[in-house]
Amino acid sequence: MMFSGDFTRRFLRNRIAVAGLCAVVLLFAVALLAGTIAPYPPDDIDTSNILAPPTREHLLGTDILGRDVLSRILHGASVSLSVGFVAVGISSLIGIILGAVSGYYSGWPDRIIMRFVDIMLCFPSFFLILAVIAFVGPSIWNIMIVIGVTSWMGVTRLVRAEFLSIRERDFVTAAVSQGAGDVRIIFLHILPNAMAPILVAATLGIASAVLVESGLSFLGIGVQPPDPSWGNMLTEGKDNIEIAWWLSVFPGLAILITVMGYNLLGEGIRDSLDPRLR
Repeated sequence: MMFSGDFTRRFLRNRIAVAGLCAVVLLFAVALLAGTIAPYPPDDIDTSNILAPPTREHLLGTDILGRDVLSRILHGASVSLSVGFVAVGISSLIGIILGAVSGYYSGWPDRIIMRFVDIMLCFPSFFLILAVIAFVGPSIWNIMIVIGVTSWMGVTRLVRAEFLSIRERDFVTAAVSQGAGDVRIIFLHILPNAMAPILVAATLGIASAVLVESGLSFLGIGVQPPDPSWGNMLTEGKDNIEIAWWLSVFPGLAILITVMGYNLLGEGIRDSLDPRLR
C-alpha cells in the first residue's frame, strides 16, 4: 500500500519533512480560521493609522489605507491556498488522463500526445499565463483555471512513464487474461499503483501555483484589490519600501513559509516512498 506503517515511520523520522507538514497544517488552520482569528476585517480602513509600524494594536503594522496587515495576510492565506489547490487539481486531472492514455495505449495516441506536450513545453509557462490572462481578464477563478490548464505537461510525462512500467507487470497481464476492459485496468489496476509519484508532484505543484499567483498579483493582473492577496500586498510594499518595510517583509515571509512548507513536505513524501532508501 502507498501509505503503510513503514511509510509513516520513515516520514516521521525525517525531521525536515515533519517541519514541512507542520507548516502546511498551520497554513490550513490559518486559512480556515482567518475570519475568526483575524483581529480586524481585512478591508477595515483606519485613516488615523496610515502606515503605522508594528504595535500592540496592529502587530504587523498597517498599510497605506490604515488596514491591518496581519488581518490581510491571514485572509490572503485562503486566497493563495485556494488558487494552489484548484490549479493543481485541474492540472493533475488533465495530466492523469492524457498520461494514462499515452502510456497504456502507446502507438499513435502516444505520439500525438507527446508531440503536443513538447509543443506546450516550448512556451515559457509564466509568459503563456500572462498572455492568456490578458485576454480573459484578471479574476481569481480565471487565474485558477489558467494556471491549471498551462501546467499539466509535467504530470502527463510522469503518469506516462509510470504506466509504461506498470502495464508490463504480472497483475496487469492477469487482469487482461480475465477479460477486464481497458477502463477497468487503467483506473482500478494501474492508476492506484502510480499514485505515489503523482501525489509528490501535486504537493510540489501547489507551491509553484502559489508562487505564480503571487507573481501575477504583484504585477497587477492577479487577484484584484480590495481582495487581499500576498502578491498585491507586496506591490503596495514595493511602492513604500523606504518608509514602511513591514508591507514587504511580512507578506514575503508568508509566501516563503508556504512555498518552503510544501516543498519540504513533497520531498519528505518522495523520500519516504523511495524503495531504494528502505
